Amino acid sequence: MMVATLGGVGRLRPGPGTFGSAVVLPLVLLGPLGCLVMASVLAVAGHWAATQVASDPREDPAWFVADEGMGMLIALAALPQPSWLGVAIAFALFRAFDIAKPWPVSWADRQPGALGIMLDDALAGAMAAGLVLLLAQLAPAVLR
Repeated sequence: MMVATLGGVGRLRPGPGTFGSAVVLPLVLLGPLGCLVMASVLAVAGHWAATQVASDPREDPAWFVADEGMGMLIALAALPQPSWLGVAIAFALFRAFDIAKPWPVSWADRQPGALGIMLDDALAGAMAAGLVLLLAQLAPAVLR
């Protein structure tokens, strides 16, 4: 349960997904590789936890936020260097993709079981990371 709720953060209201995303923000200090390593650890641990706690294989409980932590770390991995503005942009993009669920996030969200619980946030994180990388190319000063 500690993995699923990221140490209890998933029980906070309102917006447990936002809290789950925010709790990993300090890990940006590990750099891009560190964020990817931690995202991988959360992906494996989160998938395991999802198989343990999901009572309905089609349901992603709001208190389960390991997936948000993993997705946020994927988005943070795209930052060339930590900055307040860069973190805020990555956070806003990830949350927007996670909440709005554009395709393919919406497709992944409909997949059953632990795969669906984790995959939609991995894709939202990857999409946010893609936009952060594009911004880093087009306006690198913004992310400093």
